[in-house]
Amino acid sequence: MKTALALLLAVFSSAALAKLPPPSPEAQAKAAEAAARAAWAGKVDGYKLCQAQNKTAAAYFASARAAGKTVHEPASMPPCADPGPFVYAPPEAKPLEAAGAHSPTETAKAPPNTAAPDAAAPKQ
Repeated sequence: MKTALALLLAVFSSAALAKLPPPSPEAQAKAAEAAARAAWAGKVDGYKLCQAQNKTAAAYFASARAAGKTVHEPASMPPCADPGPFVYAPPEAKPLEAAGAHSPTETAKAPPNTAAPDAAAPKQ
């Protein structure tokens, strides 16, 4: 019984350590669009929340004034920014030559590290 359990655990643990292949360019593009759509949806949610807060504050101040309470002016807030409709423009892929993939490496003129702290190192 223990041997079968150990064998079963060994099989599943080795499957969990398997390396996945890199995503295809189509999958990467689809993931980038999904991320852009999620970011836009977050902006839309923020816009709707801003509108709801403004509506709630206006109703509160109106009811407080109607009840005869002294009401201070609300704090000035930036206006709600409408994100507009979703538009996705995929980034243009550079050819490998323009991306510097085939550029020769430079010959080292100095060691990669120095004794000087980063804050004192000259900016390049």
